[in-house]
Amino acid sequence: MNLTQSLFWDTSDHNIDWEKHSRYVIQRVVTRGSIQDWWEIKKYYGLARIENEILSIRNLDKKTLNFFSVYFTIPKQKFRCYIMKRSSPGHWNY
Repeated sequence: MNLTQSLFWDTSDHNIDWEKHSRYVIQRVVTRGSIQDWWEIKKYYGLARIENEILSIRNLDKKTLNFFSVYFTIPKQKFRCYIMKRSSPGHWNY
């Protein structure tokens, strides 16, 4: 995949298995990537897989969570990051 190299500053892109590490790749792109990175993962994984992976991500910032809740028309309560945050209220107040 042709993604911005700085997204994977902590690892070599040669070590990334695009199928096995799809959640990691998708999380990096939706939280730090450019629109070109978004188009690239959308073309590679498809919207159904991206939706499934985003629902399972443990940590998303509020803005990203709200955006994808609207984009996929899914209530925020269905996202794992929302459930995890609610399980320890007050711990991650930002």
